[in-house]
Amino acid sequence: MINSTLDRVLLKIEGENTEPSVIFFCGIHGNEPAGVLAIQELRERLERMSMKGSLYVFRGNIKAFQEGVRYIDKDLNRLWSRSGIDEMCKGVLRGAAEYEEQRALYEEIKNIINTKTGPLFFVDFHTTSSKTLPFITIDDAIINRRFSKLFPVPTVLGIEEYLNGPLLSFINQLGFLSIGFESGEHHDAEAVLNAKAFMLLTLCFSGLVELNDLEDFNDHFNRLKKASDGKAHFYEVIERYTIKENEMFVMEPGFKSFQEVNKGELLAKSNGEPVIAKNNAMLFMPLYQPQGNDGYFLIRRISSFFLRLSTYLRGNRLDSVLVYLPGVTWNSLKKDALKVNLRVARFLARPIFHLLGYRHYEEEGAYLIMYNRERTTRTHRYNDLKWFQAK
Repeated sequence: MINSTLDRVLLKIEGENTEPSVIFFCGIHGNEPAGVLAIQELRERLERMSMKGSLYVFRGNIKAFQEGVRYIDKDLNRLWSRSGIDEMCKGVLRGAAEYEEQRALYEEIKNIINTKTGPLFFVDFHTTSSKTLPFITIDDAIINRRFSKLFPVPTVLGIEEYLNGPLLSFINQLGFLSIGFESGEHHDAEAVLNAKAFMLLTLCFSGLVELNDLEDFNDHFNRLKKASDGKAHFYEVIERYTIKENEMFVMEPGFKSFQEVNKGELLAKSNGEPVIAKNNAMLFMPLYQPQGNDGYFLIRRISSFFLRLSTYLRGNRLDSVLVYLPGVTWNSLKKDALKVNLRVARFLARPIFHLLGYRHYEEEGAYLIMYNRERTTRTHRYNDLKWFQAK
């Protein structure tokens, strides 16, 4: 059992099961305290507020939080793959400290999903090791896009293609809205203020709190708008630098997220050798901490035409035509994933799959399993909400 004096549940306010439920995760990485500090500062105010539904705030990696490190044995935000969840549910013994943390969080999530019938809003609060604007990360599902658009901050989608087992991808696979919010640099006081602003805006946009009951709504909205420095657009990840085991990776000093970099620019050193930008792009989440294997990402802005086109194609289920391609079949009768022969997959254009909603891939023997978030989204829970109806 987890031996800790810290609470898993930072706040719980119960309402009617048919009303909205908002679930915040804070400290999934133990060296990212901003979310925990934000909820501690807001707690008394939240307990006095009139809410139509339920609010849950959970602490993530308790042991790592106590020690101020990203994780103890394994990254808690990389354990939520389908195979990892299956092993946990079957009671497979696993030694890392984070497996106990995962099981405790899983039980909380499962209980909410099994008891609440209204719309669910899952938000995971993080910070970065480099200077950054506040921003949202999402799996590329229309429901996540539409909710993210309400906030005056950049939204980065497609990161699920490059990460295995993040918590929010697991929740999104279950069909529920899930977004991540990166509020700033790990120990910057601004990161706490940004997290507080995002929490309060989420309560309003979800319908948990009436706009008129949040008298300082504009202050929080304008704080995030100003901090976003005019970059409140949609972006997608186009490249990830993965740090290999025993590799000595050192990021060049001074980089920050959303900084423009040029082809040929020196970004880092790997075992003393230069790592050069292959294309003109924006740098995203450069690594300036000892733990983690994501050296950096590169992103680019997505055109509004592409966003509108993908919404139309997905709304009309036009991804069904893909099974007529050689080597492509449905993975199951549920038709929520494609099974693609690996020999064929390398000839298929990735942007086409992106348009149709396929971004998360897993290898299974000689095949690639490609998941479509749109086919699993529980839209009936969100259909009546104005932001979801907006095109």
